Amino acid sequence: MFFDKKLTIWYLQNKRDLPWRKTKNPYSVWLSEIMLQQTRVSQGLPYFQRFKEAFPTVFDLANAEESTVLKLWQGLGYYSRARNLHHTAKHVAYQLDGVFPSNYKDLLKLKGVGEYTASAIASICFDEPVAVVDGNVYRVLSRVFGIRTPINSVAGIKEFKNLAQSLLSRNEPGNYNQAIMDFGALNCKPQKPLCENCSLSVECIAFKNDLVKELPIKEKKVKIRKRFFNFLVLNTDDGKTILEERKTKGIWQGLYQFPLIETKKIISADELVENSCFNQMNLEGCVINKFNKKTIIHKLSHQHLHTQFWIISVNRNDQANLNWSQILEKPVPVLIEKFIEEYRKTLVQKE
Repeated sequence: MFFDKKLTIWYLQNKRDLPWRKTKNPYSVWLSEIMLQQTRVSQGLPYFQRFKEAFPTVFDLANAEESTVLKLWQGLGYYSRARNLHHTAKHVAYQLDGVFPSNYKDLLKLKGVGEYTASAIASICFDEPVAVVDGNVYRVLSRVFGIRTPINSVAGIKEFKNLAQSLLSRNEPGNYNQAIMDFGALNCKPQKPLCENCSLSVECIAFKNDLVKELPIKEKKVKIRKRFFNFLVLNTDDGKTILEERKTKGIWQGLYQFPLIETKKIISADELVENSCFNQMNLEGCVINKFNKKTIIHKLSHQHLHTQFWIISVNRNDQANLNWSQILEKPVPVLIEKFIEEYRKTLVQKE
């Protein structure tokens, strides 16, 4: 079939030189696939290299502290992936004697491993003929075959999965799966795809009918939730502050943050002082200054965090027991990390 052959030829000429492609070790492939969920290869590659250096084997990862894993993961986002990664490493190391399942069905039983990741590991490491279906695959198939079914609908998911499986090379399923993923990432890109020099342009329905910009089709997005965060950045006279572990489920579980007051809208310093949570922190005689002149809007997949960092200068506070030099050791969200970088610069300038 034209699709299989042309895609394979393109891949042999254009495939990316990536470290996890130089082995069929399921630990390396699993690690890379978990990291690259919702992440570009260029962003994920240095994290993969750092993880492999810190944790050469699944046993090393299993024996690590969760805070260490989260610290190395810091900046990749979607931190549930890191927690699931650590959980699965422990399961493989302690329950499976360090041996990953060798088939799609059993791989699916691992925490954090969905259909796409199970297909990738099974096909690449064990030559099982199961097709991967991710954003790149949806885009390539919808354009080449002119499919207008929404890719995030029940009907669309089923249609694309069946089509992907029917096109899969039975002889080299791993290479084929990597070929279509690379083709979507490098050639059939979301914006400005390389249609003019595309080896599939002759057969591509979207190209022939000027539908490239329209495909793939997605159903209406989930409504974005607005949240209003006020972080209290304590700075005592002896250079101490507070960082708290976020233990509630949801965003940033297991990461550290400054004391947080969540409100229903953007508030002023006067409104902050009147907040009951603020009054419980024993901050008599403190001086309050807002660090960021404009509200920071930190965008996550389904929520936007409208954030203000309040510098609370106070003589002393019983809860403030962390030196500013120590906070760099704690795993924090990117939003907090960026603030710390900027605020530490102001501290240095004052010295």
